[in-house]
Amino acid sequence: MERAGHPPMKRVSAPRPRPARGGDNLAAHHYQAIIESSDDAILSKNLDGLILSWNRGAERLFGFTSEEAVGRPVTIIIPVDRLDEEPSILEKIHRGERIEHFETVRQRKDGSFVDISLTISPIRNSHGKIVGASKIARDITEFKKARERQRLLLREMSHRVKNLFALSGSIVGLSARSAKSPHELAESTRARLSALARAHALTFSVGFGDAAHQPTTLQSLIRTIVAPFDEPEHPRIAISGVDAGVSGPAVTSLALLLHEFATNAAKYGALSADTGSVKVVFAEEGDLIVVQWTERGGPLVAAPIGELGFGDVLSRIAVSDQLGGEIVRDWRPEGLAIRLSVPRSRLQT
Repeated sequence: MERAGHPPMKRVSAPRPRPARGGDNLAAHHYQAIIESSDDAILSKNLDGLILSWNRGAERLFGFTSEEAVGRPVTIIIPVDRLDEEPSILEKIHRGERIEHFETVRQRKDGSFVDISLTISPIRNSHGKIVGASKIARDITEFKKARERQRLLLREMSHRVKNLFALSGSIVGLSARSAKSPHELAESTRARLSALARAHALTFSVGFGDAAHQPTTLQSLIRTIVAPFDEPEHPRIAISGVDAGVSGPAVTSLALLLHEFATNAAKYGALSADTGSVKVVFAEEGDLIVVQWTERGGPLVAAPIGELGFGDVLSRIAVSDQLGGEIVRDWRPEGLAIRLSVPRSRLQT
């Protein structure tokens, strides 16, 4: 409504604030710098699976440069036997789902494989429509190795604890054979258990402190290991042959193997019988040191059928991975024979 004598009133709207373009650019550069400096591989793709962005972490992890990757299908880093993962991932992205810590395997430009953990999130446009996905990939190779080492250690601890309970009974039985009184039985059992503790300490060294790597010799090592199972008055374990120095990690690996031989002999083999015996001979064959472990007079033991026991698996790891040697077991009617060969150079490292 207009008043007489007055010009019509003009409506003046409040000025709209201008976007802080400089601030937006600064934030964009900031986020870009974070992405580029990340150790993780960060990439994005559209709903057709084509790569839209590729940071330096992705270049380091997968070997493709940004120029090589952008515009190509993300399947360039997916192994053939895992191509079925991509449709499943895209289906979840279409539903707006986020995928966290998905462990899988991807393939580098050079064809090698890498264990990764993936986190995948949908990308939405300004209208909220899903137009693609962002992926963050982390190399978990070392993590998986550490996890496997931890699993192996826990299994080894369980194996050793079970062994110790079984061996305690064997040691009491060994002591009872020659004891003439309860006092002698107690003293003999105590001495054998102390020797077992010393032998067990050798096999349980994991590299901490100087004690784990104290130098010794082959014959000193084997005598310490078998002491709990022998009978001083009527020796049943004969040791002969060459001697050689042992130091560094080889001490632990060899102690582990010899302890496994002795405990198995005490539980199932020659040393579990009154008349059984063990002969251990060390010999040189070129650059190799060969250990011949031969059992006689024990119960008939058949070769295992099916999967190896954990003790056998542990022995093979110690021989092949840590000592670079070979082990052969021969289940003969008269007793088990073991041949262990190790390069002399691996005994002192």
